[in-house]
Amino acid sequence: MEIRSFLLPKDKVAYLTTAQSMTEALELLEASQYSAVPVIDTDGKYIGTLSEGDLLWKLKCTSGLNFDNMGEIPVSGIKKRIYNECVAINAHMEDMLTLAADQNFVPVVDDDRVFLGIVRRKDIIEYYTRNITD
Repeated sequence: MEIRSFLLPKDKVAYLTTAQSMTEALELLEASQYSAVPVIDTDGKYIGTLSEGDLLWKLKCTSGLNFDNMGEIPVSGIKKRIYNECVAINAHMEDMLTLAADQNFVPVVDDDRVFLGIVRRKDIIEYYTRNITD
């Protein structure tokens, strides 16, 4: 089965752009209650995933950085310690099973790597649970 039918589209996904600030990233993670979100560039292409841990490490390892001046740090200036692999929109669910073992979500892109949305691990597990045969 194609993943298109499991896609949570970009307009329903919490994500960041590289131009947003560290403060905006922290606020988005807090509001969404997610521990990580996709990051896209100014062309809409998926470039990685930013996690709460990435923000904490940046805060800890940057001399003089604090909650008052985090707005000066762009998301592009924060090292991402985990890279969530993405899949193409025409991929099949079988292509995502291994990824779902290590990722809370799988980013979905088009042929030009433009971010289209995500498939949640929960949806992948539910699909396989419904379709297990003895």
